[in-house]
Amino acid sequence: MLCDYLAVIGFLRKTGETYELTRDTAVFLSTRSPTYLGTTADFLASEDMMRNFDTLTDTVRRGTIAPANNNTVADDNPMWVRFARAMAPMMMPPAFGIAEALGVTSAGPLRVLDIAAGHGAFGIVLAQRNPRVEVVAVDWAAVLEVARENAVKAGVGSRYELLPGDAFKVDYGTGFDVALVTNFLHHFDRATNVSFMRKVAGALKPGGRAAVLEFVPNDDRISPPMAAAFSITMLAGTPAGDAYTFADLQSIALEAGFTSVAAQPVPPQTIVIATR
Repeated sequence: MLCDYLAVIGFLRKTGETYELTRDTAVFLSTRSPTYLGTTADFLASEDMMRNFDTLTDTVRRGTIAPANNNTVADDNPMWVRFARAMAPMMMPPAFGIAEALGVTSAGPLRVLDIAAGHGAFGIVLAQRNPRVEVVAVDWAAVLEVARENAVKAGVGSRYELLPGDAFKVDYGTGFDVALVTNFLHHFDRATNVSFMRKVAGALKPGGRAAVLEFVPNDDRISPPMAAAFSITMLAGTPAGDAYTFADLQSIALEAGFTSVAAQPVPPQTIVIATR
């Protein structure tokens, strides 16, 4: 009965009395697959995430989350370790997209600053594509241990440096060619993001680039569906976050001191390249 049901909804294929995995199931839902996505449920369906929607009515009435529920920048919050261990598989396609958008393979030596690195996939992919890439990863210490493990497994551990601390407070240093700002800006309001991106710009060389990955809705803010719907997640779980349009992100980057801003879609997300 279970196998028949799974065939009805498209997770199995049935021929006579024999069942087999569909192509998508074999690639994304088999624990034997290197691109298994099942771990994402460990974070997306976690108590921390689901609790936000349990109190959504109160959040709407209040206009923001209760202060006690603000875990966005809580020091060494275990939910971000869970995020780092769960979400890397889902982020591999945009990581490849960022590598392509930056032309990393043929770029020569690059110093890369990976801010709020989490699982580390974005910086790790750049290092895999180019043996002359060196990555400095910023995040809470416990989260960076996950990124370090992943870097070692990927064979780039010797070029992967850890910089633990609060992304808003830690000293990045200077002279970076690339800064990765992935799935980060949506947690904060515009003014906070301008200040933060100004700090990012200060860490880059002249001509350096910040690669920003976000869910970017159209100006109507109701399309495309997945990017536009992401704003409700920010309403439920952050004090003042949002899904920003390209116009929003462009104005944030320009006000922060970047000179040009371009976008490249990697559905359902968008890579925004801001050049200093």
